[in-house]
Amino acid sequence: MRMVDLIEKKRDGQELTKEEIRFMIEGYTNETIPDYQMSAFAMAVYFKGMTEKERAELTLAMVDSGDKIDLSEIEGIKVDKHSTGGVGDTTTLVLAPLVASVGVPVAKMSGRGLGHTGGTIDKLESIKGFHVEIDNKQFIDLVNKNKVAVIGQSGNLTPADKKLYGLRDVTATVNSIPLIASSIMSKKIAAGADAIVLDVKTGAGAFMKDIEDAKKLAKAMVDIGNNVGRMTMAVISDMSQPLGYAIGNVLEVEEAINTLKGKGPKDLYELCLTLGSYMVFLAKKANSLEEAHKMLEEAIQSGKALEKFKTFIAAQGGDPSLIDDPMKLPKAKYKIELEAKESGWVESIIADEVGKAAMLLGAGRATKDSKIDLAVGIVLRKKVGDQVEKGESVATLHSNFENVDEIKKLLYQSFTISPTETKTPPLIYDKIS
Repeated sequence: MRMVDLIEKKRDGQELTKEEIRFMIEGYTNETIPDYQMSAFAMAVYFKGMTEKERAELTLAMVDSGDKIDLSEIEGIKVDKHSTGGVGDTTTLVLAPLVASVGVPVAKMSGRGLGHTGGTIDKLESIKGFHVEIDNKQFIDLVNKNKVAVIGQSGNLTPADKKLYGLRDVTATVNSIPLIASSIMSKKIAAGADAIVLDVKTGAGAFMKDIEDAKKLAKAMVDIGNNVGRMTMAVISDMSQPLGYAIGNVLEVEEAINTLKGKGPKDLYELCLTLGSYMVFLAKKANSLEEAHKMLEEAIQSGKALEKFKTFIAAQGGDPSLIDDPMKLPKAKYKIELEAKESGWVESIIADEVGKAAMLLGAGRATKDSKIDLAVGIVLRKKVGDQVEKGESVATLHSNFENVDEIKKLLYQSFTISPTETKTPPLIYDKIS
């Protein structure tokens, strides 16, 4: 078998066999197939696409290129959630304890963020003492005992995907739906979940800006999951503006606590209940999505969800008293208001620009080596569709330096205020199962 023949075959739009895909991924991982041939193949896929069967085989080949997490010792159906990212996406902090509180095991592997704000691990580590450096046995024991634990991602999962993504990044082939879908799903499958719920974002703050592209990606990932034996469902949700109000690590932890109390932002609360209902349903803890939704609402109203969050934090070394008194969490030195320059209704908030502003305050990483300031970030005071008066605050900047003029300038550019009444965008555009 020769790589050049596989490139030619895909260039001409033909379907590759399982054996051909395995040959290619194994060869690229062990460096018998060079970068220039793999980049030619990626470009052929970019233009010609892949069949449903090819996508599933590519995903499994990448899964088998490295370690796989064995969660079989955990009792029950393990359901994982993946979001394609965005600004102010605090769903994992809410969902992990919420879903666990109704008896669904959540064995979560998360990463650190590179971009607007920290990842789930960074946010959790803003709680004093919390740590993710636990071995597999302890991880499994914690999930069996408390129904929830979160650890950092293994460096040995899907090495073929890591290598291929690095190549795609420098050959203008990142935006290929078959390659994106296989990349995401290979990591989820290697992490050992029995079922997967996907939150595919669309809008200015999302990777998939166009809703039709987001639907295609969601369908591709759902098809892969179901074809390789994982129950998979997807939600297409809005990221034209930040989710919730908080953008920044400690600020998002506080917002998650409020949401678990039933006092969080309406959009974050509703999205978490929707995604959580899918997770509970796939775990066979409810006979319908409606029943699952009711179970989760009751867990919040009764305080069970918040208690589970405290149990989860304490089990991994964190101080649970910070959940009862979030004022003990790290605080920024300055709070600076962004005042509206005119009256009207908020017509749009460009999520990407707000995220960039939060990163400039120190809430995120520009490079892998950047140091995050856990206390800083932005809290929106107004969302799209809200009325605002001139001089009224539309956002609060939490900063550890006083001169934020350039950041305020960027934020003003991200807000559009209309003289006529505007509507709130839909939160969920579609569901794919």
